[in-house]
Amino acid sequence: MSEKTFYITTPIYYPSGNLHIGHTYTTVAADTITRFKKLQGYDTYFLTGTDEHGQKIEKVAEAAGVAPQAYVDGIVTGIKNLWDTMNISYDQFIRTTDPEHEKTIQRIFKQLYDQGDIYKSNYEGWYCTPCESFWTESQLVDGNCPDCGRPVEKASEEAYFFKMSKYADDLMKYIEDNPHFIQPESRKNEMVNNFIKPGLQDLCVSRTSFTWGVPVDFDPGHVVYVWIDALPNYISALGYLNDKPNLMEKYWPADVHLVGKDIIRFHTIYWPIILMALKLPLPKQVYGHGWILLKGGKMSKSVGNVVDPVVLVDKYGVDALRYHVLREMSYGSDGVYNEDLLVSHINSDLANDLGNLLSRTLAMTDKYFGGVIPKERETAEIDHDLIDLAEKTPAIVSDYMDKLDFSRALEEIWKLVSRSNKYIDETQPWVLGKSPEKQARLAQVMYNLTESLRIVTVLISAAMPETARKIGEQLKCPEASLTWDSIQKFGGYPEGLKIERCEALFPRIELEKKAEQPVKDAKAKTEKAKKENDSPSSEELPEGLITIDDFAKVQLRVAEVVACEPHPDADRLLVLQLLVGQEKRQVVSGIAKYYAPADLVGKTVILVANLKPVNLRGLESNGMILAATKGKKLSLVTVDGIPSGGKVS
Repeated sequence: MSEKTFYITTPIYYPSGNLHIGHTYTTVAADTITRFKKLQGYDTYFLTGTDEHGQKIEKVAEAAGVAPQAYVDGIVTGIKNLWDTMNISYDQFIRTTDPEHEKTIQRIFKQLYDQGDIYKSNYEGWYCTPCESFWTESQLVDGNCPDCGRPVEKASEEAYFFKMSKYADDLMKYIEDNPHFIQPESRKNEMVNNFIKPGLQDLCVSRTSFTWGVPVDFDPGHVVYVWIDALPNYISALGYLNDKPNLMEKYWPADVHLVGKDIIRFHTIYWPIILMALKLPLPKQVYGHGWILLKGGKMSKSVGNVVDPVVLVDKYGVDALRYHVLREMSYGSDGVYNEDLLVSHINSDLANDLGNLLSRTLAMTDKYFGGVIPKERETAEIDHDLIDLAEKTPAIVSDYMDKLDFSRALEEIWKLVSRSNKYIDETQPWVLGKSPEKQARLAQVMYNLTESLRIVTVLISAAMPETARKIGEQLKCPEASLTWDSIQKFGGYPEGLKIERCEALFPRIELEKKAEQPVKDAKAKTEKAKKENDSPSSEELPEGLITIDDFAKVQLRVAEVVACEPHPDADRLLVLQLLVGQEKRQVVSGIAKYYAPADLVGKTVILVANLKPVNLRGLESNGMILAATKGKKLSLVTVDGIPSGGKVS
């Protein structure tokens, strides 16, 4: 057995409908870190699956005219096909309708009841069927569910309850003793301050008003209610209290539960307390990532505003979509889905940067050396920057991957890609190729480029496995030269390999041309230039005045607010997600006193676009929005009729 193990899980998805690109991000992220850990020599185990019980499924199946099991079977087939399409390499797909899982749930429920942690009582309150959640009168918002905003129903029934409050102090101590248990930090603060410290209420864990669930075997008529049914999948999959092969000793506790921020409460409060009651170790980390947003808010299957990843794969390819969702989602923050951004990533990062680097390197090696780089090579001082960066990059990427910061990890890899492209311009192989006496120098240049590509290939293999395979084949790299250990030192590309020209790795996507803004006539431009040339210099101006040249340094752009939420750690700050043309920006602004987040979504504001990014209470702010103030009044500067990205002058 390997000394290093790594166990990661996604949520088990609710099969009330087909999954969307938001679910795709979670599973691609889990697959990427699993592949990366496997590359580093870990014995990995990757679990995903579906949460198939509950009143909502029962009602959806009834509306479709089929039995609940038949309904979820059809949806699960589609989910598995989606993961095959996205090149997801999971070790186990668990379903809460699996007989072995149901056996585990019944035994856990009985154990908790026998030891006094579960008791029978009566429930009276408000119930939201889509969210499968009970709410008190005070928790409702305008009489509706506080999570989804839809109507709730009065519910009264006999039920079993789990004594959450009994373990609250133990959970609080565990969180304090294990500061990395809940990540990012903002999620931990939210759980502690909003839920644990105010006091935990006992949890309803059985229902009698529907039958689609795991039966409570010692009390007919009751079925186990959602969280004790769903959350233990992470251990039932490892054979806990059932007849599956027992993998608990090998893989438990889990290294990471990767979940969306909307369900982090259940994974950082309910689930740890269940484990404490069972006297089992707690997972090492629960990471709650942000959402992929559309303009105006979160994607939702029930609302119907979803983006189908299969359609995007058909148009752009699997690895392009994997790269986009990983690169777009900054650490812990929401991302914004925009097809123009996806195309921009393909054309800029994949086609222009990586694709051109590969095609230029292969073409020049073939042209100058018939595809085989000579052994006689001559180094130069200019080589050192590229080599140093190539040797440093694996450790930096590994650090970001361990933090599940996939966007920054890819950014670091692309720094090496960009530096390699710059190296081509610096060394000018086409000039060296004209001089017979410089063939040794040219050989070294081509080797350095090929070796940098080999290192990039290994580094992207977790996020973009098919692309890495194609590059490795085109470079003719043997398997031994594509290992983690092989890229710790520059110079591992084997001698004597013959490479050939190849087709473009990522062909550019041509967008429909948009009408260009009219250009001012030559006379107007000449007059403008004359006025600017006649302006006094900064030294000649009275104090406090600036020249047109000074003003020209400030880049003002029209930006659309596509999402906004309160800063998790600062009451006066709002976190805005802006679209500036095809670019997404996050801006943190101290305007929470004047605006509610919902009031800002859809507004077009003026952004100072070339300010140096700053960190405000743990979140990066990339720009500043303009506002007018007088006394205690503040109003954002907004524009109408100008699309995002427009220049302000």
